[in-house]
Amino acid sequence: MSTAQHKIGSGFGATTTAAEAIAGTDLTGKLAVVTGGYSGIGLETTRALVGAGAHVVIPARRPEVVLDRAGVEVDRLDLGDLDSVRDFADRFLATGRSIDLLIANAGVMACPETRVGPGWEAQFATNHLGHFALVNRLWPAVAEGARVVSLSSRGHHYSPIRWDDVQFTRGYDKWTAYGQAKTANVLFAVRLDELGASRGVHAFALHPGGIMTPLQRHLSEAEKIERGWIDEAGNYLVQFKTPEQGAATTVWAATSPQLAGLGGLYLEDCDVAELSPVDAVGMTESGVRRYAVDRDEARRLWTLSAELTGVDAFA
Repeated sequence: MSTAQHKIGSGFGATTTAAEAIAGTDLTGKLAVVTGGYSGIGLETTRALVGAGAHVVIPARRPEVVLDRAGVEVDRLDLGDLDSVRDFADRFLATGRSIDLLIANAGVMACPETRVGPGWEAQFATNHLGHFALVNRLWPAVAEGARVVSLSSRGHHYSPIRWDDVQFTRGYDKWTAYGQAKTANVLFAVRLDELGASRGVHAFALHPGGIMTPLQRHLSEAEKIERGWIDEAGNYLVQFKTPEQGAATTVWAATSPQLAGLGGLYLEDCDVAELSPVDAVGMTESGVRRYAVDRDEARRLWTLSAELTGVDAFA
């Protein structure tokens, strides 16, 4: 498998903060859309972009969330509801503005079995299908030379796309479902980068790192202990990134000139990730699985996603 998944020696690393990753970048006059940009690493992403001069639009399930700073606006969007996605996109397109940075940051992790829309498994629907529909509906507003950033996770190591049962109709495992959704986030970027190339639009997927944020809301203390994250007294047993460090790879992906001319890549720790030497499912320390950057898999997923959502800007 020929791939550009090789480190480029960015000079950054796991402890780089969003402010450091964007230092010296002037985004004056640029518009960014950041889903979930009001919480966790999404909030730190918003702060970094606004600090560099960008105007940030935050689609949120709870638009009453107010960020008390200039350069930010919040509008209603529920990624698990395709009517909500359509309505948000229609409102944005009606403004006539262009999008320079589109960051698919929002998501859910390891939630109890939940069905949304026409019975879709919620993690696949929210993390992937909602963002797929959103980007396709917003595509007329995406500027030439824009970047699209899809937040995945090292959790993609847990599962490829389960083509025989994408919606988990024959038994549910929350971590396998999360893994499939995160693999979908990578494959989406791979295919979108191909499709957007004629307009100079490039897409990247990334692992932000391990960060304690509201993303862990569905995990009990017992589960955190079982996974070796904390001890019984609640003390951390592993080194988690701060939210500011967790947002760094997102900001780097969206703005760094070091990525000029590149795309369709999976990033981690503010650099291009190497291919994982392991092909079987199960978490390893770093890297991207081959199945997550396979172009044939990416095209197959795009076709399925377009059929499920009824949206394809490139059809």
